[in-house]
Amino acid sequence: MKEKYINTGRTHQKLETRKLILKTAQKFLNKGMDVNLEDIAKEAGISRATVYRYFSNTDILAAEAGLDISTKDPSDIYQEIKGKSFEEKVLETQRYYNELAVNHEKLFRKYLSTVLNSNASTPKRGARRKKTLELILNDTDFSQDEKQKLSNLLTIFMGIEPLIVAKDVCNLNNSESMQLMEWGMELLFKGLFHKKEE
Repeated sequence: MKEKYINTGRTHQKLETRKLILKTAQKFLNKGMDVNLEDIAKEAGISRATVYRYFSNTDILAAEAGLDISTKDPSDIYQEIKGKSFEEKVLETQRYYNELAVNHEKLFRKYLSTVLNSNASTPKRGARRKKTLELILNDTDFSQDEKQKLSNLLTIFMGIEPLIVAKDVCNLNNSESMQLMEWGMELLFKGLFHKKEE
């Protein structure tokens, strides 16, 4: 996904177009068919150039479409945790994305490899964790600057990237990795709320 393009102009419409492209690619994948930008564009009723604005090659599109099948939309996750405390919302979100990473680790690693090996100058991804956290932070009284920083910081404690570090660098198993990330999040909360009380 080309983040610069998504973040200019009619953002909602662009996100809907991106979802349409992913859903169309999933139809091809579910039928065992190869994914190519021209067929996706034709089936979705949009131009090949439009598809290319969101996904620079078929490997990235196919990898993300495969992951997208298994991943809840941020707004659905938010609806499930609405009404809970800030800490509970964040920890439940962390558990969801950490379990997703563990359960689909091979697919995530393949996706990361595809994105990193692409010719895109700045490869971007779906950023579902950050979007979920932004929805949670909208319910808080943190300043806009704090919300922005927190959505970035909290994202670092969940998903495939910290799982890879915990397993490959720290030599932890899945359970130990998830416990460590949750402990890190709880320590962050202690520091965050201690600072706010000062």
